[in-house]
Amino acid sequence: MTSIPDSTAGDPRVPARRDRGASVPAAKEIAPRDGGPLGGEQRFSVYTGAELASDAAIPTAAQLGLEPPRYCGQCGRRMIVQIDPVGWWAQCSRHGRIHSNEIAGYR
Repeated sequence: MTSIPDSTAGDPRVPARRDRGASVPAAKEIAPRDGGPLGGEQRFSVYTGAELASDAAIPTAAQLGLEPPRYCGQCGRRMIVQIDPVGWWAQCSRHGRIHSNEIAGYR
C-alpha cells in the first residue's frame, strides 16, 4: 500500500491538520461579577433574552426545570451553555459562569 504525499503541507493558505489524540483546551473560567448571570437585578428573561415584563411567557420545559438558562439575566447576552449528565453550566462573557448545583431547584 502506497501513501499519497500531502501536497498542501507547508501551504500557508491551508490550515494544519490536528492530531486526533490532541486534547482540546478547556473553556476559560470567568469569575462571577455582580452576582453572576442569574444574580443581581434581573432585567432580561434567561430563557428568551427579551426584556422582563409582567406578561412574559416562560417556556413549558423551563417551568418544569428541564431547560437551562440561555441568556444572561443582567445584560441579555446569549450565554455559552454546556449540558452534562449531572447538570449544566452557563457562562456570560461579562458576568461569569454559573453551575446548576449553585441554584436551588436544579440537580
